[in-house]
Formats: sequence, structure tokens, C-alpha cells
Amino acid sequence: MFAVHNEESALDIVQDAMMKLAEKYGDRPAEELPMLFQRILQNTIRDYYRRSRVRSMWTTLLSALSPGDDEDHDPLETFGSESGSYSPQLPEEQLEQTQVLAIIEKEIQSLPARQREAFLLRYWEDMDVATTAAAMGCSEGSVKTHCSRANHTLAAALKAKGITL
Repeated sequence: MFAVHNEESALDIVQDAMMKLAEKYGDRPAEELPMLFQRILQNTIRDYYRRSRVRSMWTTLLSALSPGDDEDHDPLETFGSESGSYSPQLPEEQLEQTQVLAIIEKEIQSLPARQREAFLLRYWEDMDVATTAAAMGCSEGSVKTHCSRANHTLAAALKAKGITL
């Protein structure tokens, strides 16, 4: 069994699980609800940890390309600007950063449209699954599938180019 140590996240997870139970199983007999809720809660916690792992992977990669003192810094904006707000000390570091960002940008653009949309909404715009599904006009399961496929494709492409996460 998983445990969530952040109180706000734990409360959000319980609320999400309760909503799923009410939406999908509200017509079931009351004696079935505790077991259903337990299973939904476990799955919601697993989803939370999966999301955290993936977000952490991308955050780690992109934070290595960002200045430490600017929370609002977008590494892809630095890539597009001539005199970005962050300049690595050495020319080699600046060249490497530009090359890595170009590779990431190119790989994101080469994703199928729905995968790219799901990936950008979830990880760049920091939307949750339900909000992303509503924005894309599809089910939450489709969003999860698109994000998973995008993550695997991007990770494989970056690894093939020698970029490790």
C-alpha cells in the first residue's frame, strides 16, 4: 500500500477517489461501496505517484537547463531568444544548452498531434488529467495513454541522442 505524506495532496486524492466512486458506482448497493472505494483510492494514489515520477523526470531535465533563481523561467523561451535571461558561464555550456533545447523542441514537435497536446497540457501547463481531458474533448484514460506514449517516445529519442535524465 502506498502512502502520501503531503497533506494537501492526500486530501485531493481522497476527494478525487470519492468523486470517482460517486460518479461511477453511485447506483451500487451500500455494502459494496467500502471495497470499491478502497480499490479506487489505491488506484488514485498509484496514479498520483506515476504522475509525480514523470513530472519529476521532466522537471529534473529542464531545471538543469534553467537558472536556479528564476521560478518562472521557461527553458524553451530561452532557446528562442537571442539574449535569454540565463547565460551559462562557459561557451561550451551555452552551446550544450542550446543543442539540448533544440533537440527537445524538435522531438516534442515530431510527436503525433494528440500526444503532443496531452504532453504539453499536462507537463507544461501543469493541468490535471480531468482538466486535460476536458480541454482535449476526450476521456481521462485517453489522456493517460497519450501522455504515456509521449513520455516513452521522448525519453527514447533523448536517450538515443545521448541525453540522460
